[in-house]
Amino acid sequence: MALPSIENTLVVIPARMASTRLPGKPLADICGEPMIVHVLRRAQAAAVGRVIVACAEPEIRDTVIAAGGEAILTDPALASGSDRVHAAVAAIDPEESHQIVVNLQGDLPAVDPEDLRAALLPLQTPGVDIATLVAPTRSREEESSESVVKAIANFLPGARTARAIDFVRTLPSGAKGPHYHHIGIYAFRRGALDRFVSLPVSRLEADRRLEQMRALEAGMRIDVALVDSAPFGVDTPADLERARRMAAALRG
Repeated sequence: MALPSIENTLVVIPARMASTRLPGKPLADICGEPMIVHVLRRAQAAAVGRVIVACAEPEIRDTVIAAGGEAILTDPALASGSDRVHAAVAAIDPEESHQIVVNLQGDLPAVDPEDLRAALLPLQTPGVDIATLVAPTRSREEESSESVVKAIANFLPGARTARAIDFVRTLPSGAKGPHYHHIGIYAFRRGALDRFVSLPVSRLEADRRLEQMRALEAGMRIDVALVDSAPFGVDTPADLERARRMAAALRG
């Protein structure tokens, strides 16, 4: 089945300098290019639609534009990446010509463009409001770590998409596998994004520190697409050094 048309899809990468664990993260150098530019290039390589960086600060905007990308300034006081994405979309597309919006985290410099394409697959099913990605967990450490969000979903044999039942940081005792590592890339229908950001923070969202619980508690449908592995995200100085080593190895 075909993916949503390029003309219909908008990829937005929210970026801000005020990271708690790695301040200035979007402009951190990785083999001669800022991290945000690496993410931009990966999104462009996916070729699923127009790519915009939603920037909290002018220095990110200027960097993206200098790299040949498209960027827009958003209010630095916005509470979340989803709010930043929504503000950017409203500003650049008031006519609502784009009906699919992908929220791509700006700290995934090694994200596979094919994974970005896969994130759109669940939206082929009518009634799906939000699509996202999962990958099989690979170790007991991954399954037990609270920093790794797990998705609960039942895939039919041979299926690559399934409806999300729940998202947790800690698996229930004795939970049978397979278990899935949730990947925080989201593809929204435009109306679903509008509704999502208008909703108040939900109880489970606050308890679990998981934004997607707001959608589930409001009765919105989230489906997941299965990919082979979770992309490496950069949250700490140690992660940044690892990203630099990985990029250097790829360049030979």
